[in-house]
Amino acid sequence: MSESASVPFTETKAPESPERLHRGALGLIDISASTMANIGPAYSFFFSFGLIVMTAGIAAPLTIVAAVIAIALLGNTLAQFSRAQPSTGGFITFVGKTFGGTSAVTTALLCGAGYIIAISSVLAVSGWFLGYTLNFYLGWNIPWIILSAILTGGAVVMMLRGVGVSTRLAGFFFGFEMLVLVVVSVVLLVKNGGHLSFSPFEPHNITSGFKGLAAGFPLAVYLFIGWENSAALAEETGNPRRNVPRAVFLSIALMGVSYLLFAYATVTGFGYNGTKLTNPSILVPFITVAHGALASLAFFAYLAGLTSTLGVLIAAVNSQARLIFNAGREGLLPRWIGRVQAPRQTPRNAIFVFVGIASALILVWALLHLIGGHGESGSMNGLTYFDESGTMGTILVLVVYFLANLSLPFYYHRYRPAEFGVIKHVVLPVLGLVAIAVPVYYLCKPPLTPPYSWFPWAALATVVVSVIYALLLTRRDAGLGDRVGSIVADE
Repeated sequence: MSESASVPFTETKAPESPERLHRGALGLIDISASTMANIGPAYSFFFSFGLIVMTAGIAAPLTIVAAVIAIALLGNTLAQFSRAQPSTGGFITFVGKTFGGTSAVTTALLCGAGYIIAISSVLAVSGWFLGYTLNFYLGWNIPWIILSAILTGGAVVMMLRGVGVSTRLAGFFFGFEMLVLVVVSVVLLVKNGGHLSFSPFEPHNITSGFKGLAAGFPLAVYLFIGWENSAALAEETGNPRRNVPRAVFLSIALMGVSYLLFAYATVTGFGYNGTKLTNPSILVPFITVAHGALASLAFFAYLAGLTSTLGVLIAAVNSQARLIFNAGREGLLPRWIGRVQAPRQTPRNAIFVFVGIASALILVWALLHLIGGHGESGSMNGLTYFDESGTMGTILVLVVYFLANLSLPFYYHRYRPAEFGVIKHVVLPVLGLVAIAVPVYYLCKPPLTPPYSWFPWAALATVVVSVIYALLLTRRDAGLGDRVGSIVADE
């Protein structure tokens, strides 16, 4: 049998001369800004903090402290892998290099599915928030799904112009939103200076004690989704073995401090009253307190929300599409996904696949609502889709985090025994596994209402299908395992 006939149904054989991205196009500041733009502090905080307060009460900032610790543990895993073998494939490469081809394909599918579902929440909420803003200031009622399509199209055009241009644009958006968020927070604290209190940081103010803290923890972890962005940009980064770990920890630290500031300012602005803050009529608590302080501040807060969603969209697709690009390049997915567009050396096909599937998910969701007779109800809006798809995508991404932490000690013991350290390569990854188990438990713990009660089963089905596909593919392509991790970012 010829080599080309050995994998006829997938065509996943990687070419002998793999396509390369634009090496050295980015520096430490670029990938750090891109990572924080992917996290999207305004986007994440605006739409999630009210939910955290619903579970943990006015001491919600303590859940953010717990999330920072958990994400830092995961950051150690990513940093250790990136120092040893920086790769555009990120977690896919790290897990696959440790456990073999089957695990690599499984991780590639889980990673792709999780990130695509999660990015679809960004596509949806970007249009919804723009529509919300236009309606508030101009009285316009433009369907959010149309606005989402326009914003997504514009973002894709920028990404196709090259990683340097699009990453710096996302960094500019991030800088603007951070400036606005910090200024508004400081103004709120100054205005309420007469009754500042440490009550948001006192454990006894957590609703239901540890149970409330644990229930709010998954939502606080979601605030940081995107922290791993820099690893996928390794091939386009100068000195990735040094810069990627630095970008990871710098981003986690800065975002952690920033979220605590925003959370404290918001809770203070509501007079430490969790009931007022979580009133169903208040969709974005931070903007509400900004209105109370000064109308012009609220306007800039709206702009920060818009630039944040666009920054997340660009930064997230840029990095996450590169994961499936590398999987195609190494033969874990169809190889046409692993081709670059000359002369800008952008992974055009991967970007189209990533955004195309995410957009299709939104359309299917909308059609199901229309068919079910819910087209005119409040449930068919971008914010609802954000909550639902964000939850489903997070479950799959957490599974990938779990696999990465599990693989770190085995990787170093096998490939770098001289550098093996019990604390860095065993204790911290195990603590990371525990940290991941908590949000997974609460995202899957019954009783849950539909569609959230379906998500754990959908995630389990995705894992099973991914494993079966991986077993079939590796059986047909015996050399697949050898290609995993064969393309090192700085070699």
